[in-house]
Amino acid sequence: MDDNSPLRGGIGLRLWAALVGAVLVAPTLIVIPLSFTGRRSFAFPPENWSLRWYRNFFTDPLWRDSLLTSLQIALAVAVLATVLGTLAAFALDRGRVPGKALVQGLLMAPMVVPQIVAAIAVYAAFLNWGLSGTALGFVVAHTALAVPFVVVAVSTSLRGYDRRLDRASAMLGAGPLTTFRRITAPLIAPGVLSGAVFAFVTSLDEVVIAFYLQSPTLHTLPVTMFSSVTVETDPTIAAASSIVLVATTALILLPQLLRRTRREGKS
Repeated sequence: MDDNSPLRGGIGLRLWAALVGAVLVAPTLIVIPLSFTGRRSFAFPPENWSLRWYRNFFTDPLWRDSLLTSLQIALAVAVLATVLGTLAAFALDRGRVPGKALVQGLLMAPMVVPQIVAAIAVYAAFLNWGLSGTALGFVVAHTALAVPFVVVAVSTSLRGYDRRLDRASAMLGAGPLTTFRRITAPLIAPGVLSGAVFAFVTSLDEVVIAFYLQSPTLHTLPVTMFSSVTVETDPTIAAASSIVLVATTALILLPQLLRRTRREGKS
């Protein structure tokens, strides 16, 4: 066997990862510069530079209201999904749940069911329940999509949690709530934070179900972006895309930065 085969395999994997990363990043290298064009066109590269479309994004009531609606719904979804997902992860990790594998599969179902199928089912159900076109309907639907991400993140933290800490805390006279507040919660906090961030981003970026649940007075930013592309296209869509891209990337990297800061603080 060639001694250099592992090395070659490692180099090949790195090259493949670099290629995939380049393909994923390439569109942003076009969209972000386009958002600064001074003309009402998508000519690339831009001939002149301007903040015109960013001003339009934050001053046009349609774009501004859509952004505020998306942020409000995403924040509510992040809170609700984090609470429900954390409780579900604890139940699966520490409770005696009959048919645990089936329950876990049902919780993960929203991650694998095609969104168009879920959207049609949600739309039909919410019409009967009077939730279509309401903020509550958006929150309920997006929470169902976001809970699996929280369950995965918190379950991963719980698998690395040393249960002997709970027993030591009990031996020292601490009750279950004190143990959870002072020991368990701080140790699994990175997983909970990661789940909350993914829940927020999931709601902020979701467009298929939101398209079915929208009303003339209530629509999210992704729906407005989709309508802008299909009805009247101007570079405001590039500004909106750039803002969403930068915001979601920063949010996803936040837990990693906090973990690194925490490790450096301990060392």
